[in-house]
Amino acid sequence: MSGKRALFFCAASSSIDPKYNQAAREAVRAACLCGYEIVSGGTIKGTMKVVSDTARECGARVRGILPRFMEGLEYPEMDDLIWTDTMSQRKELMREGVSLAVALPGGVGTLDELAETCTLVRLHQCDAKIVIFNVDGFYDILERLFDYYVETGMLDMPTRRKYIFVKTIEEFKKEL
Repeated sequence: MSGKRALFFCAASSSIDPKYNQAAREAVRAACLCGYEIVSGGTIKGTMKVVSDTARECGARVRGILPRFMEGLEYPEMDDLIWTDTMSQRKELMREGVSLAVALPGGVGTLDELAETCTLVRLHQCDAKIVIFNVDGFYDILERLFDYYVETGMLDMPTRRKYIFVKTIEEFKKEL
């Protein structure tokens, strides 16, 4: 094992287009083939379950971080399951020791996790490479927003370049 960790931010909803879960499977397989341990929110819900299932199928170590109020929703086959008291602690521990943070299509929780990670990378408090898997244009608006931040001086271009948007699994694999 290489000791590399990839963190996946993703949907907890099961009522999403199946193409998002298929993209998650492909991305997790690719990360596993590159020797990454997989870290996620660790529940049995939505894409989080797909991430863990795929990692287990690939033989990768799986780490889940959950706040105590989610007890009963934990994925049953975690190699490491860590409980926290708050969502803030959860996000902090999810990022611990990761070299890659991947945002798959997801809801407000995914956006929160991604935004905080982008901020911490900007402030040099997190070294993770950020890859945003823009499946079928899901994150086009966010990509335009980041570019607008650069245009208006709210974000510098060197930092903007750290937020990598990919549209295909081939582009994703190049970032591993």
